[in-house]
Amino acid sequence: MQGTRKRKQTHLQPSAKSPKSTVNSGCAATASVESPFPDYPRPTPEECCSVRDDLLSLHGFPEEFVKYRNQRSKTKSKSADIGEDDDDERESVLDGLVKTILSQNTTELNSERAFASLKSAFPIWNDVLAAESKCIEDAIRCGGLAPTKSSCIKNVLSSLLERKGKLCMEYLRESSIDEVKAELSLFKGIGPKTVSCVLMFHLQHDDFPVDTHVFQIAKTMGWIPSSANIKNTYLHLNSRIPDELKFDLNCLLYTHGKICKRCSNKKLGKKNKEIEDLGCPLLAYSKQIVVENKIPKEYQMSKVGT
Repeated sequence: MQGTRKRKQTHLQPSAKSPKSTVNSGCAATASVESPFPDYPRPTPEECCSVRDDLLSLHGFPEEFVKYRNQRSKTKSKSADIGEDDDDERESVLDGLVKTILSQNTTELNSERAFASLKSAFPIWNDVLAAESKCIEDAIRCGGLAPTKSSCIKNVLSSLLERKGKLCMEYLRESSIDEVKAELSLFKGIGPKTVSCVLMFHLQHDDFPVDTHVFQIAKTMGWIPSSANIKNTYLHLNSRIPDELKFDLNCLLYTHGKICKRCSNKKLGKKNKEIEDLGCPLLAYSKQIVVENKIPKEYQMSKVGT
């Protein structure tokens, strides 16, 4: 999920629980997640809701994630059984995993081109598995890091066939978050961020991936201590952010991080000039005083500007 591209945003209203909304301050995040910073009080549920609303007002909901948002609505509402038509339209879990692998260290446009090229050259996954690595590399070269990604995809497919007898991951739809993490961690080259993206986008679980954009914004707003790294930031934010806010907030923070100079420490350019002119709404959160948020003394140096 990295890279920058210029794209018109689709302006949608916040999801059902969100009109300049309130959030249940007692609503816990995923129960199985424990923060490595249990005494660190940010972000609060109210902050998460407010940031989500502010970014929705600024950007609208990012067009690239609309289809995943709609799928989540269908799955979460359970207002109707998913029929055959829905199954035909729904992206397979294996497709989603490969797309996530191809999205690493490139723009969304390039990763989409790489996936389309791969499927054009090899319509079914058995074809990919049977192909020479060089042929796969040629098919996905436009997405960058072709040798590394080709090796990872081939390894996933061969391991999956060996373990399950067929190239299908739909069994993961019936698994819990912890079960999915345990299962995907068995595949060489599949890291925590990839697993988290599959959980959130392709399995409709309440998880909160942390990439460099989200990590930098969390630091800028003082949502994590200065000592935090990406790994423990993932654990901390998943324990603090209410489940019903995770998807929208993650998509919006990622989008904002790509174009906001002040949040991502980028040099000002054409693609973030608009945000610079409007002013970043997240600066208000980074300027909240330590006393107000009751941050323990051992964490107070994490405050922006100190």
